[in-house]
Parts: sequence; structure tokens; C-alpha cells
Amino acid sequence: MTVTNDAELREVYRPPAARAAQKVLDRLDVHCRNFIELSPFCVLSSSNADGQADASPRGDPPGFVKVLDEKTLLLPDRPGNNQVDSLQNIVQNPGVGLLFFVPGMNETLRVKGKAEITTDPTLLEPLTVGSRAPLSGLKVSVEEAFLHCGRALIRSRIWDTDAQIDRSSYPTYGQVLADQIAGADAREIDADEDEANRERLY
Repeated sequence: MTVTNDAELREVYRPPAARAAQKVLDRLDVHCRNFIELSPFCVLSSSNADGQADASPRGDPPGFVKVLDEKTLLLPDRPGNNQVDSLQNIVQNPGVGLLFFVPGMNETLRVKGKAEITTDPTLLEPLTVGSRAPLSGLKVSVEEAFLHCGRALIRSRIWDTDAQIDRSSYPTYGQVLADQIAGADAREIDADEDEANRERLY
């Protein structure tokens, strides 16, 4: 059976506990702010005007996402492949979701809101690393925020060192791309990635 509406969905799942709705805030309280300040990694979800969805990892030292006030966040856009999938989506559809992680914590923080792309030097200059300010940032107006329980991370054992794979059991980035792109050279790609990771993180 394919579930196609809310009524059918509720035939599968029991009603949520009252606190599931009660914990959803319309702002960033002190606990949300502290979580974001501790977080070195988040996942940004977005979708274009046609509803095609995307999720993009974002990472930097803890606190890289700045809390401007209880309703506003600022994310730097660091150098990448210039595909700008998330930014193109946001131009078309400002709705975004953010999932913040803190190493060693099983709980995550979920934030929903509307994003806009800013190139305002006054906002971006404090996000400078070394001598390089980001080319742009995402200014997110917060609509919902709440702490998510730890069961998914507990089940996945994401922080357990003995759950880490032997890296040789999966091909390198270059090897994968060489299999996917005709004429691509795995060693050349891996060497370029190594150099970029050393010299062009910012």
C-alpha cells in the first residue's frame, strides 16, 4: 500500500506525544544558541521552484554559523566546486532546513526558515578566515527550531570509533569519478583534491 494522505499515514503511526509539538520554538533560545556555537557541522536542505530537493554538508570550526539574534542565522559559503546548487535553489525558493551536529552528542538541532543570499561586506567580514572572507553568506530567518532526540545517531553508532570502516574498503574520490566520467584520471583527481584540501579550504 502506498500512503497518499495524512489520514492513511495516521493509520500507520500513533499520534505523537504532546511534547513533540510543545518543544518546537519560533526562535533560538539559549539552548539552541549554545548548540549552534558548539557545532562544527550542519546539513543544509533546500529545493528549487519545481520541488527538486537537495542536501548539502557545511562545516568549519565550531560556531561557524553565527547567531545574529534569536531569529537570524548567518552561514558562510566557503569555496567548493562552484556548482552552487543550494544557492540556485534559494534564489528560486527561500525555504531551507538545517540539521546541526555536535561531535559526541547524539541529539541534533533542527532549524527551519527562509534564507536569502547576502554579499554585504559588513556581514561577511567577521566570517573571514586568514585573509579570505566568503564570497557570500546565507542569512536565515528562523521560523522553527527544536532539539531532535538521539535515537538515529545511537542506532547508527556514528561517533563510535570501532564502527568506522577500513578506508581501503571504498574507492577514493578520484577512483569513483574516474568510473563515472569518461576519460577522467583517478590519480590526477585525487592529487588535485589533496592540494585543494591543503591550500584552498578558504
